[in-house]
Amino acid sequence: MLLTPSTVTAALLLLAPFLYAAFAPERFARVVQALPLRLRLTLPAVLVVPYILVGTSGGIYRKSGLLLYAVLPVAIAVLLFRARQQDAAQRGTWRDLFVLLTLGLAVDLRWFEPFWPPHLSVFNKVLLLDAGIYGFMAVRQLDGVGFDLRIRPPDAAIGLRELTFYAPIAILLGLALGFLHLNPQAHWLRNAPAAFIFTFFFIAVPEELFFRGWLQNLLERRLGRTPSLLITSLLFGLAHFNKRAAHFNWRYVLLAALAGLFYGRAWRQDRRVGASALTHAGVDTLWSLFLR
Repeated sequence: MLLTPSTVTAALLLLAPFLYAAFAPERFARVVQALPLRLRLTLPAVLVVPYILVGTSGGIYRKSGLLLYAVLPVAIAVLLFRARQQDAAQRGTWRDLFVLLTLGLAVDLRWFEPFWPPHLSVFNKVLLLDAGIYGFMAVRQLDGVGFDLRIRPPDAAIGLRELTFYAPIAILLGLALGFLHLNPQAHWLRNAPAAFIFTFFFIAVPEELFFRGWLQNLLERRLGRTPSLLITSLLFGLAHFNKRAAHFNWRYVLLAALAGLFYGRAWRQDRRVGASALTHAGVDTLWSLFLR
């Protein structure tokens, strides 16, 4: 990533709401709820500022991108406000699913990445994550999400337990399918902490918040614990269809779907994103350091 004053400022602007919501979730929701309604629903438009900073700095600024990032976060907030009004029992509405579908496909199919300079599309993912966090946590106030990264001993124990259950399955099946290959890094002990922390915050937490905290949470209210776990795990697997290959990567889909079962188990025990993100980050770190 090219570090310039603009990109650093944009990164800080995007990370601030993410970290504030993650480490002070109750205060985050209270602060937003105290705002006048019109300001509460239009405030997410400020997420366009990081796009302006990065796009201008990278020479790829577009008016269509400006419109997209000014309007989409506000539309998400408005839709989820209406969902809250019409769904006091929080069983989920078409508006919730529409927002999830839009966010999920936009990230997975890289719809908006052409608006960003090369190698800086990660800003798009974090921007959409912020829009979802604001909408579901502060406007919709969806219960039971568990987006609280103040990790407790039970979170660590649950995360390690599910990692212990899944890792042998993944390694043996991945090697048997030819998807994984032993490739230990020479300095893995030195690299492991940094790899784990980066993976936890920028890969595991966003995906676990989306698939478990929002999607599995809402499906569970309609379908029950086991069906919601199975469906979310399947969708999580399918979300990896285009990873590490130019075609449908069925091996990755299979292993990711199986992983989703264990991530979902970790989340639903105490309904804590931190627990499932620990399992997720542990799996990804093992793969990146020892397997290819």
